Amino acid sequence: MKITSFNPLIVSQHSEEIIRLFEDLGFEKRHEKTDIEGGENTSVRMRDTNGFHVDVASSHHVPHDLTSIRINVDDFDEAYAFFIAHGFINTRGDKVTETSSSRDTYLISPSGFAVTLCHHKKG
Repeated sequence: MKITSFNPLIVSQHSEEIIRLFEDLGFEKRHEKTDIEGGENTSVRMRDTNGFHVDVASSHHVPHDLTSIRINVDDFDEAYAFFIAHGFINTRGDKVTETSSSRDTYLISPSGFAVTLCHHKKG
């Protein structure tokens, strides 16, 4: 398993406010996904001039903002098995979100920190 990117991800009912905050900090929108959960949620990838990234995703189902470490990998199944073997729990059972360009899921470590495991489909 190879990690291809690693950055914070914020999930919120107030994603537009968070996006504006990061824009005020000098981040720019680089990419927006709108086909998450049938179009119910969106995700915006942002980058600043130093090359730092933050992703901000919308969700109307979270009771409060959630922050996780977004880890993009080259082999989702291998990475998923790795984290599960290390005691991480998929908060949605075995559900994995599939979009036209990616697979991802939200995992919680035994000590409580969160990881959003992601794989971008090629081609």
